[in-house]
Amino acid sequence: MISRKILLVAGVAMLGLAPAAAWAEAQTQQPATEGSASADSDTLDLDAVVVTASRAGLTKMSSSVSVSSLSTEQIEAAAPRSTAEIFRGLPGIRSESTGGEGNANIAVRGLPVASGGAKFLQLQEDGLPVMEFGDIAFGNADIFLRSDYSLARIESVRGGSASTFASNSPGGVINLISKTGETEGGAIGLTRGLGYDHNRLDFGYGGPISDSLRFHVGGFWRQGEGARQSGYDSEKGGQIKANITKEFETGYVRLNFKYLNDRAVGYLPMPTRISGTNGDPSIGSFKGFDIQSDDIQSPFLSRSFGLDGDGKRRTADVADGMHPDSLQFGGEARFDLPGGWTLTDRAKFADNKGRFVSPFPAEVGPAAAMAASIGGAGATLRYANGPGAGDVIASPGGLNGNGLAMRVHMFDVEFKDFSNAMNDLKLSRSFEVGGLGPVDVTFGYYRSTQTIAMDWLWNTYLLEVKGDNAALLDVFNAGGVKQTQDGLVAYGVPFWGNCCTRRYDTQYDIDAPYVSVAGKFGDLNIDLSLRSDHGEASGRYAGAVQRTNLDVNGDGVIQPTEVSVSVVDKANASPVDYSWNYLSWSAGANYQFNPDLAAFGRVSRGGRANADRLLFGKIRADGSVASEDAVDMVDQVEAGVKYRRDGFGLFATVFWAKTQEQNYEATTQKFFDREYNARGVELEASYRLGDFAITGGATYTDAEISKDVLNPAVVGNRPRRQAQWVYQVAPTWSRDRLSAGASIIGTTEAYAQDDNRLVFPAFAQVNAFAAYDLTEALSLSVNANNLFDTIGLTEAEEGSITPNVDNVIRARSINGRTVTATLRYAF
Repeated sequence: MISRKILLVAGVAMLGLAPAAAWAEAQTQQPATEGSASADSDTLDLDAVVVTASRAGLTKMSSSVSVSSLSTEQIEAAAPRSTAEIFRGLPGIRSESTGGEGNANIAVRGLPVASGGAKFLQLQEDGLPVMEFGDIAFGNADIFLRSDYSLARIESVRGGSASTFASNSPGGVINLISKTGETEGGAIGLTRGLGYDHNRLDFGYGGPISDSLRFHVGGFWRQGEGARQSGYDSEKGGQIKANITKEFETGYVRLNFKYLNDRAVGYLPMPTRISGTNGDPSIGSFKGFDIQSDDIQSPFLSRSFGLDGDGKRRTADVADGMHPDSLQFGGEARFDLPGGWTLTDRAKFADNKGRFVSPFPAEVGPAAAMAASIGGAGATLRYANGPGAGDVIASPGGLNGNGLAMRVHMFDVEFKDFSNAMNDLKLSRSFEVGGLGPVDVTFGYYRSTQTIAMDWLWNTYLLEVKGDNAALLDVFNAGGVKQTQDGLVAYGVPFWGNCCTRRYDTQYDIDAPYVSVAGKFGDLNIDLSLRSDHGEASGRYAGAVQRTNLDVNGDGVIQPTEVSVSVVDKANASPVDYSWNYLSWSAGANYQFNPDLAAFGRVSRGGRANADRLLFGKIRADGSVASEDAVDMVDQVEAGVKYRRDGFGLFATVFWAKTQEQNYEATTQKFFDREYNARGVELEASYRLGDFAITGGATYTDAEISKDVLNPAVVGNRPRRQAQWVYQVAPTWSRDRLSAGASIIGTTEAYAQDDNRLVFPAFAQVNAFAAYDLTEALSLSVNANNLFDTIGLTEAEEGSITPNVDNVIRARSINGRTVTATLRYAF
């Protein structure tokens, strides 16, 4: 029988939760260590064995890769509100987390984010990719990823061996590692928003069942409006994860399970007031719309009616937001075989589907001008719904005190099938080579299949610029004839040339054998690894065609919105039929001068196959793709030093990267064909003195666009949104029953677009927490995200403004201050 243990609870909110430090420490699968450094002196865990995207058995101190880890305590100190916010605590990582629970733009070491997602960086759970491609349009990998009480720690490798130990990840790997029940214990936590509608229940429990069998299960459920005023429950859903491990005399087998069904609002750029100059702008809000606490979502724009990809009537629930529905089964096994060989295998199958639906402001401007652009000269406006439904807006220039309206394109995307299956098999052995020492050899074979099947079903609406329950607007022409349909402007997006009614039905298969050879010669470790990726893409895709006089709603009357309707042109679908091959390699060396000082160097070349973003522009009529478009290559050089002494730890790396990129951006309808150069310094440090500890990191990046086939004017410019410095500092203090801490996450100025005109001002966000143990098992904690209510822009559609007047841009800012309280019981 599993006995109960009462554990000391000290912790604060992680994603609005409050996992106790002591419970997390006891329950976490701790990384193995070697060496003589004590816990107090090894503040960066340099003796922890690296398990992500590198050869087995080496510690951080002895390996030649840049690797960092985040414990649950460090995550707690950052008081994050989403998984993407957690990643901001990793050195070298630039995570633009203003999209909500997912849809973040994640870059590493100056490798670009020309469109969105995490193109050159792979997100993993327990050593396998969440999605094979991290930048699937509207299906970014982080949408299918959540953090909860099942998380043991996060490990990240930047550059280095990520090129050869994982496919499509030359920039690095971020790996979320689950608890597996080594130590018996669990916790339940209830989190409430203070001053905003957020309710979340978290749970986790695990431990031994017998001497050779153990388990862990954890998850969460949440419901509420969220950090911004949507006017409805924009967060609703949860996750459950479980695993069971059977140990044998020569190894173990682990089976795991995950079910994620969560709805979370997708924040897109919002109307933002900006004045001053391009080089010194002043950022603010328009009357009636706060860029820190409001969003475009509204209960009066809660449904989007139209036709599905097969031409049938359907209604999308805008409250679904980012809605991943993922059922996953997997396994892991490791066994020692005769002859000194070790076999390791990881496998998973994930049945992924869902939806992304969120309003995007394609145009923001004076309400009267917006009406004229739809209904012609003399057009008037009326409220289509809301408290004033049917009322004439006599003075559009005074609407809500700002006089603005939005032409909204509803980004309505059905994930019909995003399933994937993956298997990574390794066979390793250590050989003695003469008097040189041991040489470790690993042979591996990775196989994956990723399906990308989705329908884009976009409509156009006219919405007032108002943060609290905005209403739709109807347009009447000068003759009094209604030109819209209850706020609906068009079935399609004519403002963008009706580009975006689409169907994708594609599959990407990858086979990748790889080999690693490494030797230890005294205090010197040397390794070389090779990987050969072979991929095939197949399927079909179809764009939009206009149907005239199509009675979409079936009322027998052809409305102005039904005169020209965008539908999927299934009859003229185009083929996808191409393959790719590329070779990745990495070579590194690490010299350990003494137990507390080491230096390393590495040179690597890796590739990233392009997937769905090649469609509708780069695919030839026969389904083939030019070889230079199929794969983007990344060359990298890095060198660094690791040092620890008397409670201080330092990990410093200099890096250089050259990156090719082919990409496509949905919001601008533009393709990219570029090369980038980036160089910089990456710093990670930690210090502990008694009850006080401080960790931090900073990355300096000097990046430029070195080649642009389609837009040569930007050559020599800094890539958009790439700051020269990003940094994070997290002090914490704990004594007896009380613990407290903070995190400061900041960035220097960056350019909004690649033309390097409009500057995003530098900003620093401060988060804080405090926790108190009411009893040995019961704790109360409070945390604040963006304590000082700072404004910080992370992206914008516009690249310049008119100086010294109020301008409208469409931008995303970090959320304003939110505070939560968590009561949790550990057992």
